[in-house]
Amino acid sequence: MTTVMTHEPSTDRVRPGIAARLLVPGFWGAVSIISMWLAVLFVGVFGGNITSASAGGDVTTIPSAIAVKRVFGRRETE
Repeated sequence: MTTVMTHEPSTDRVRPGIAARLLVPGFWGAVSIISMWLAVLFVGVFGGNITSASAGGDVTTIPSAIAVKRVFGRRETE
């Protein structure tokens, strides 16, 4: 005598809680990248300029967002 068993998909699916979703490393990586770009955006919109004056009277003005973007940028390893 042969018995055939079929495996049907489970109907009682358990949804992971918020804690399980917050422990995913990719989530925190995305949050950190978004927060860095938001920092650059807010500094670019609301931040001032970096001005430098030389002894000869030349004035250089650079937006402060350039400095923030440089700090958050990727560094080359040697």
